[in-house]
Amino acid sequence: MPTDHALSSAPVWFITGCSTGFGRELALAVLDKGWRAVVTARQPSSLAEFGERYGERALVLELDVTQAGQIKNAVKKTLQQFGRIDVLVNNAGYGYLSAVEEGDDHDVREMFEVNFFGVADTIKAVLPAMRAQRAGHIVNITSVGGLIGNPGSGYYAASKFAVEGLSEALAAETADFGIKVTAVEPGPFRTDWAGRSLKQAKKPIEAYEAGAGKRRATISAGSGKQPGDPARAALAIIAAVQSPTPPGHLILGSNGLERVKTKLEALRAEIAAWEATTLSADFPS
Repeated sequence: MPTDHALSSAPVWFITGCSTGFGRELALAVLDKGWRAVVTARQPSSLAEFGERYGERALVLELDVTQAGQIKNAVKKTLQQFGRIDVLVNNAGYGYLSAVEEGDDHDVREMFEVNFFGVADTIKAVLPAMRAQRAGHIVNITSVGGLIGNPGSGYYAASKFAVEGLSEALAAETADFGIKVTAVEPGPFRTDWAGRSLKQAKKPIEAYEAGAGKRRATISAGSGKQPGDPARAALAIIAAVQSPTPPGHLILGSNGLERVKTKLEALRAEIAAWEATTLSADFPS
């Protein structure tokens, strides 16, 4: 059993979306290290094992990141029990697959409320405490889809591209306060993302079947067979947070790494090919 001093000095991780996938594995890994974790989900009954297994080191809370009141209440309870928040992990989110023309307005906006605005609101709720303690680390789980737009996942990519931009700006804004920011970009992993949690176009358009439609079907068929291991991803995230020089971007998985490298090579080639045109847009010197 850890001593009272060891417990009070153990870092505190606040993790959203812990019922399955990355959130659950990360919470387990953090607590197995003897640290403290705020383990959250929309249905806290799905997290009963944490309280039973880890006792007072695990604070299990109800949290729907689209509800500002629940976010503020969760942060307040965390500070009351643990006194600080060392690491915030914005993991809650889900996928939506459709061609851009197929997208349902309500479904797209609902996804953005979780994937982007929920992230932003949670960050805003945690920042005052991190600024006051002059330390902290914010980890935003985005996606390789936050760096690459693919057919059939344009709206999902847009939500994750938005988190990437937010993360880069936040890192610059908070560096003087001792707060680090890391955007984590997983490729395909064996989580519920492509299974139970996935939402898709309600009214597919036949014209897109060979492109966006085929990719949707491929993603769904591959659920449970992805190369990425969520438990290993959790350890990689912990290693990044513990590093004295943590990355601003952390790509996870061989598939994702290969795709991002290909994108960067194509982008560099395109920039070089159009450099003269780019420069011609300035006023003459």
